[in-house]
Amino acid sequence: MPEGDTIFRTAEVLRAALVERRVTAARAQPRPGLRRVPDLSRLVGATVTHVEARGKHLLIGFDNGLTLRSHLRMSGSWHRYRPGETWRRPARQASAILETAESVAVAFNTPVVELLTDADLRRSRALTTLGPDLLGAEFDMGEAIRRLRDQDREQLGNALLDQRAAAGIGNVYKSEVAFLERLDPWAPVAAFEDGELTAALRTARRLLQANTRGGARITTGSGARGEGLWVYGRAGRPCRRCGTLIELRRQGDLARQTFWCPRCQPPRSTSDARDVRPNHRVG
Repeated sequence: MPEGDTIFRTAEVLRAALVERRVTAARAQPRPGLRRVPDLSRLVGATVTHVEARGKHLLIGFDNGLTLRSHLRMSGSWHRYRPGETWRRPARQASAILETAESVAVAFNTPVVELLTDADLRRSRALTTLGPDLLGAEFDMGEAIRRLRDQDREQLGNALLDQRAAAGIGNVYKSEVAFLERLDPWAPVAAFEDGELTAALRTARRLLQANTRGGARITTGSGARGEGLWVYGRAGRPCRRCGTLIELRRQGDLARQTFWCPRCQPPRSTSDARDVRPNHRVG
């Protein structure tokens, strides 16, 4: 699944290609997974005013008051092409297409594509329930900790993925952040001090920011092939810290993969937490 850094980069690419450009053609087409097919012909003649990443949501705004929201889920991606350039994926996989005189933007295999008015934006549950954006210019740590505390009984690995707490963390960063901070992803949020949760979110923000430049995702600091990640995708291989074999287990209702080192991230219980204050705000 694309994570916050991927959406951030996608927004930068599309912003350079589309902003202040007039839409000459636009269409969406039915395909498996696309929940509903919006009438993108309403965008023809409009000018793109902004492209914004909000957590894992991509918003393209137009001067006629409409906004195109997309969410890539597990399989989606946006591509940018020159007019007439051959697409790298089959046209049948296109969910939405925006054309200007200078470029063509195509969303492939994207299951969430919808056209929203300003009123729709204000009442969109998908957007209004989002927690603070880890890649936002200003990240409200205190609010994110408060939202995590609302999930004190939830396993940490699941809580970190919940976009209602902090927006931008996906499956890779969930495992990497928990490892780096030596946190047990299977323990409930209540087992951790506010300081530990704050450190985890700071690490997540730092890693997301470091990977907005593109290329292979790196959390270890090493760009060498096969050395970019600490635990994700490394089940059965030695921990880079202690040599213990990395473990893998499915977690949560969606059975997301969680990778961890059982020695570096020992089991934690709620009795281990020394400073759990549900309503405490951390700056």
